[in-house]
Amino acid sequence: MTNNVFGTVDLVEIIFSLFWLFFLVLVLYLHRESKREGYPLVSDRGGSAVVRGFPDVPPVKTYTLAHGGTVTVPRPVVEESLAAEPAASFPGAPIVPTGDPLVDGIGPAAWSDRQDTPDLTLHGKPRIVPMRTQPTFHVDDRDPDPRGMSVISADGHDVGKIADIWIDIPEPMITYVELALDPTHGTGNVLIPFAFAQVDKANNALKVPALMADQFARAPRLKNADTITLLEEDKVCGYFGGGALLASAERQEPLL
Repeated sequence: MTNNVFGTVDLVEIIFSLFWLFFLVLVLYLHRESKREGYPLVSDRGGSAVVRGFPDVPPVKTYTLAHGGTVTVPRPVVEESLAAEPAASFPGAPIVPTGDPLVDGIGPAAWSDRQDTPDLTLHGKPRIVPMRTQPTFHVDDRDPDPRGMSVISADGHDVGKIADIWIDIPEPMITYVELALDPTHGTGNVLIPFAFAQVDKANNALKVPALMADQFARAPRLKNADTITLLEEDKVCGYFGGGALLASAERQEPLL
């Protein structure tokens, strides 16, 4: 008795071949779907050469979002003029800021064009909110409470005090601290990502080495005092993240 289906080809060989065919089609499908964001690429090799690659960009599809609204991808390519220029003439050369890189969103200060709506919990409520709106939350007695602490910039100036802390509701943790600017350094309140703050318990202060004193006033502001949108989160984090490298000319130079 033989397992051959025809000739010298048996059932196992057919199944094995079908598996690899299925796997190849799956990889090509997933690779094409990955091109819904960021494609087609615009080459910097002169002119406006458009790079689509293989497989081609997928057809337009509209997705219904969990908390309402829709998004259609891929979206038309919109070329934006950057306040920067190539550091050299060869293709792919790094860009050098020509303005304020933190405000212009250049390099590490860049941000993504996310939805201008708050991130929501499973219950449809804003996920990241200030502590003042959540009376049932409190800072653990074993941890320092940042509220009331002075904020010290990279150049050693006291730029204001922490007015409130912003918490992540589903995962109770401090995400941002809200700085009330001292009038000598600006007006209003700005959010500082807590990851960029260093607690100095001895001096009852928060050190923020990412920015110089005069740069806090230009930090992105919120359109609503009690909520932060996904787009605003990206801009705020980009501003402080960019400051770690671009806050001063000295930081942009090599260490050696």
